[in-house]
Amino acid sequence: MAEELKEYTLEEISGHTTEADCWLIIGNATNGGPKVYNVSKYLDDHPGGAEVLLDVAGKDADEFFEDIGHSKEAREELSKYLVGKVKLDAAAIAKMKADAEARAQQGGSSMTVVILVVLIAIVAAYMKFK
Repeated sequence: MAEELKEYTLEEISGHTTEADCWLIIGNATNGGPKVYNVSKYLDDHPGGAEVLLDVAGKDADEFFEDIGHSKEAREELSKYLVGKVKLDAAAIAKMKADAEARAQQGGSSMTVVILVVLIAIVAAYMKFK
């Protein structure tokens, strides 16, 4: 039987933003929902450099991860750092939506934001009726 993943709030995740303690949220409704990864030990090995990961540390990095088009091997490597999943309550969904909208205003694609909001809503509905 698979071990149940620990749930972390966005507030808990947001405190992990240093080289010694770097967590990311990656995942969406199309790939199992948002999950939490502790990539601290991977920073030096990341092909794009540690700074890329530290820029999104403690935040939802799914859009950035997917936009790069990571390989199957990169996704397998990421799975080694899985520590839990995001606890999705109404506040978390609202924060993720607000963060997505803020990124869009900083020059992100508006279509990506729409898709992200729809995916968050789908995950929320799934979690509510689960």
